[in-house]
Amino acid sequence: MKYLNGLVLVDYIKSRHQRQVDDLRINHKKYLTLAIVVSIDNPVTELYIRLKQKYAEDIGARALLYRTEMNEINDLIISLNNNKSIHGIIIQLPLADTKKTDEVVSLIDKNKDVDGLSADSKFDPATPKAILWLLAGYNIDFQGKKILIIGNGKLVGAPLSRMLIDSEYDVQTVDDTVQDLKSLTLESDIIITATGSPRLITSDMVNPNTVIVDAGVASENNKTVGDLDDSVYGRDDLTITPKKGGVGPLTVCALFDNLILAAKLLGD
Repeated sequence: MKYLNGLVLVDYIKSRHQRQVDDLRINHKKYLTLAIVVSIDNPVTELYIRLKQKYAEDIGARALLYRTEMNEINDLIISLNNNKSIHGIIIQLPLADTKKTDEVVSLIDKNKDVDGLSADSKFDPATPKAILWLLAGYNIDFQGKKILIIGNGKLVGAPLSRMLIDSEYDVQTVDDTVQDLKSLTLESDIIITATGSPRLITSDMVNPNTVIVDAGVASENNKTVGDLDDSVYGRDDLTITPKKGGVGPLTVCALFDNLILAAKLLGD
């Protein structure tokens, strides 16, 4: 088995980010700052907050946490939009009221929407960007391959599908209404899954030599798990993300890549 290990690529990207953050601080008097807005507590949310705060610390930036109630979140975002010391704003999803996700995200200044979630954001969404970095880093060629994206969510599946279709690749995207997922996975050369459904993909659903990226995240028995069943990891004929250290670390890198760009675009 060949692992698509995002951690192998992180150190190189982090070194570049450290130099860029130093340049912003020394030459442009900017202390790179991300605002993280959160309205709910759960293990997955807390894990990703910690990862972002640690990465910020490592590159000499700040990741400030704003815990808020739904009835206060709109005013908070407007305040952060107007705060010149804040270079990027992200909403740590899910919100306490998931029905208001689009409304809340749309309030973020498009120049500070570093998660790339709003329709007019200036930035590519972080997780799809990370997936493409990961596959490029391991020289995975999309040309002539059948690509299956499982999950059509706002954070990963939908934007990644658009990005790949724009590049004229052979892409099919399915959600939880699909009738025969196994037949589609067996026809695919590259599978990217991001559903948050533990053990969704089992070994019998995957042909030899398939490339699999697991970007699914769920909490099960207080542990963070992906979409792949353990039986998939027993195969030695696949190219696959590891249980830990695949897309996740690069997603944080991609987010801060967008944040650095936002700080530059905001001017001095």
